[in-house]
Amino acid sequence: MCLTAGLLVVSAGAVFAQQKSSSGIVCWKDKAGKTVGCGDKVPPEYQDNASRELNKRGMTVKQTDAALTPEQKQALAFEAEQKKLNAQKREEERRRDRALLDSFTTEKEIDLKRTRDIQQIEVNISAQQTNLKNVTDRQNETRAKMEVFKRDKKPVPVPIQDDFDRLESDKQKIQAQILQKRRDIVDRNLEYDEMKKRFIELKGPEQAGSPAVAGAPKK
Repeated sequence: MCLTAGLLVVSAGAVFAQQKSSSGIVCWKDKAGKTVGCGDKVPPEYQDNASRELNKRGMTVKQTDAALTPEQKQALAFEAEQKKLNAQKREEERRRDRALLDSFTTEKEIDLKRTRDIQQIEVNISAQQTNLKNVTDRQNETRAKMEVFKRDKKPVPVPIQDDFDRLESDKQKIQAQILQKRRDIVDRNLEYDEMKKRFIELKGPEQAGSPAVAGAPKK
């Protein structure tokens, strides 16, 4: 390696001697990063490799990195996208934290808001259960009419059968809505649990509690 480097230096010096009118030379490297030649311009086969320009005194005045491979470009693009997503996530977290602190001053206020939200869902469930009972009663009445025809071994009239099928479809929809509302209660409780936990982290246990309770003497 020392001999090769020495030869390249000698070669560079020779180029300087032959090209006095030139402002400098350029030395280029192979794919492994090893300097393999010097001259007035980089050969076409080394255009994508790293190179450095030298002035008349042999001092490096400019360095050019090797062109990135498609894999390296893809990795850099992925890294940039991840940084962007992480920055967006941090900003969203800061926004939620600000909104949380602006909305509540104590844990008790969070609990009260949770109770109100859950009560609204329960009111909706109660209304849906009433609707379910009404639809079920009407379907039972329609079923009774159908049984009369079946008992007399007569075909059930199409309008009666259609009414029964429609009521069955309505009943299934209402049951699905009730089930979803019960899931909403579970999700809402989990949401408020996380909200309360984050509120305590931001405010600290002492400040997160009710001021009146926190300052009250222990009995």
